[in-house]
Amino acid sequence: MADPSTYRPAPGAIPTSPGVYRFRDVHGRVIYVGKAKSLRPRLSSYFQDIAGLHPRTATMVTTAASVEWTVVGTEVEALQLEYSWIKEFDPRFNVKYRDDKSYPELAVTLNEEFPRVQVMRGAHKKGVRYFGPYGHAWAIRETVDLLLRVFPVRTCSNGVFKRAAQVGRPCLLGYIGKCAAPCVGKISQAEHVELAEEFCDFMAGRTGNYLRRLEEQMRDAAADMEYEKAARLRDDIGALKRAMEKNAVVLADGTDADLLALAEDELEAAVQIFHVRGGRVRGQRGWVTDKVEDVDTAALVEHALQQLYGGGAESVPREVLVPAMPEPAGPVREWLSGLRGSQVDLRVPQRGDKKDLMATVERNAQQSLALHKTKRASDLTTRSRALQEIADALELDSVPLRIECFDISHLQGEDVVASMVVFEDGLARKSEYRRFQIKGFEGQDDVRSMHEVISRRFRRYLQEREQTGEWAVPEADDPGQQQPADANGTGTGAAAAGELPAGPIDPETGRPRRFAYPPQLLVVDGGQPQVAAARRALDELGIDDVALCGLAKRLEEVWLPGEDDPVVLPRSSEGLYLLQRVRDEAHRFAISYQRSKRSKRLTAGELDSVPGLGETRRQALLKHFGSLKKLRAATVDELCEVPGIGRRTAETVAAALASRTPAAFAVNTATGEILDDGADEGAVTGGGAAVPAGAAPPAGPSATMPPAAAPPTAQQPETP
Repeated sequence: MADPSTYRPAPGAIPTSPGVYRFRDVHGRVIYVGKAKSLRPRLSSYFQDIAGLHPRTATMVTTAASVEWTVVGTEVEALQLEYSWIKEFDPRFNVKYRDDKSYPELAVTLNEEFPRVQVMRGAHKKGVRYFGPYGHAWAIRETVDLLLRVFPVRTCSNGVFKRAAQVGRPCLLGYIGKCAAPCVGKISQAEHVELAEEFCDFMAGRTGNYLRRLEEQMRDAAADMEYEKAARLRDDIGALKRAMEKNAVVLADGTDADLLALAEDELEAAVQIFHVRGGRVRGQRGWVTDKVEDVDTAALVEHALQQLYGGGAESVPREVLVPAMPEPAGPVREWLSGLRGSQVDLRVPQRGDKKDLMATVERNAQQSLALHKTKRASDLTTRSRALQEIADALELDSVPLRIECFDISHLQGEDVVASMVVFEDGLARKSEYRRFQIKGFEGQDDVRSMHEVISRRFRRYLQEREQTGEWAVPEADDPGQQQPADANGTGTGAAAAGELPAGPIDPETGRPRRFAYPPQLLVVDGGQPQVAAARRALDELGIDDVALCGLAKRLEEVWLPGEDDPVVLPRSSEGLYLLQRVRDEAHRFAISYQRSKRSKRLTAGELDSVPGLGETRRQALLKHFGSLKKLRAATVDELCEVPGIGRRTAETVAAALASRTPAAFAVNTATGEILDDGADEGAVTGGGAAVPAGAAPPAGPSATMPPAAAPPTAQQPETP
């Protein structure tokens, strides 16, 4: 590790002009390239006290052994030179977006005698008209196949074209009308060039005039009774409209723009670009980068623009929309305008369709980052390194092959729940995930909730071990917690019977017992208070062989029990990345459970509490009767008509609904009189319906009979 003071330039030696600087290591390799409006203050900032530098910056200056700089005239020149040196030296501490492929584009070779339509990748060539880029080559071929019906431009290779000209016979496309066959002279060279230019105009978005012209020709042909020609023009119009639908209009003003959005965390960033041409999304592309230098969103945007347009392969549109403006924005805007040859509008969309489309691009960037993290986590070498880094940082005896993480979730103290997620060998083991409801108290207390959840989880672990005979658990203080007994009631399980321990695998099902496996590392979401609560729970149960730590989200600090200072892992550490992923998964699982509980509580209906009635049969009842009101008025026999509803279930449903039915007026069906009390001498009411005199009254002090007890012939009217 080098001392930055050994290669610090002499005072006054650094100029104040704009320029680009390079840090080199002891072997002379360039490890970092940067630019500055004024070199002196920028370079001086690297040689302050190392303790005050960002960890990534401190690593860079201690790795470097020398620094050099080049003075340029303007900030735009500095921007161009910085990009050139980054591409040339590939410095390890610079942000580099990794693009895993070259995106295909639709190209029309107007520089050839007979222009050709084809799929192209790579750098742009002079005289070739490009459209795109597209996400997939097949998307280009589908669009071209539709357009060739109307614009039969040549698509064959030079070899096929020359061969057809020699034999005087066109290829198959010439016979089926998808090529004008200039190879055999069906149209002239000038007519074919004009056809290719019309194809380019249509792809560029100038579609309205052409469609109107075709529609007029179709109407004229129909008026002249040339019905075959009119039908052919009708089919041509349909093909063009289908081709237009493949690129939906998103900006009604025919805008040409590139929209760039970012998704980032502490360690990585993903960028997504939508290419909008003629108001339609013509293509999409993206990259992912490791944040090896201390950069904010504005700096990431600047690096992404350099990556996108610096190589010259991508044309610069009239508008470039970004989530944050580079600092300063003037040189970048001037650089883009120079590449385009005219003014470029670089800005952040504030309202309207462009802001809505930017939100879509941001969602794509978030999905790209999540997918990248999933792929990265599946790499065996990376996972092994991450587990080893965790073991080294926490001073564990062995790598934590099983990690459990707990998180608490609630909404202002209501529906307090907890989650337990399990990672084995660095991968999520979703079959081992568990959810908890906080039962010991009401209200908001994350520390107390964490203590309860850890206690319950490891109490179950001890009970499982006692059942398998691996460990005799002391008798619980709580009289309600009886020791598990075997078939003879001895309370010692298989071990007392002299049998071999069953182990953590259930011998009846062959599956792992729910809480039989202990983790090598227990992670809690939080800082010192949560860690102390978890440690107290483990101590109360006598468990001392499980490592414990907490991950505080604010600064991503790792807290250990009884320590006043946290363990700080490097930001680029694979171990920190794995802990973050475990913590984020526990957070996601807890929030989803809490939201589902809250949703059920807010939407709970009268059928939800009927014993023995599940979701499927509840839906069947509501679908059959159409409403809860009609269901409440149904008789037991009518309930039995619903598929899956037996008589016992029907009686249970009827009784449950009757117990929740508001009190109704009793009606004497003989006279139509509304009775003030529940019964009179001449009639007995049945849930709001009058029972004719002479019928046997129900047993009990109440004169009101629930629907389930009504005679089968009695008709139950709707409750008013």
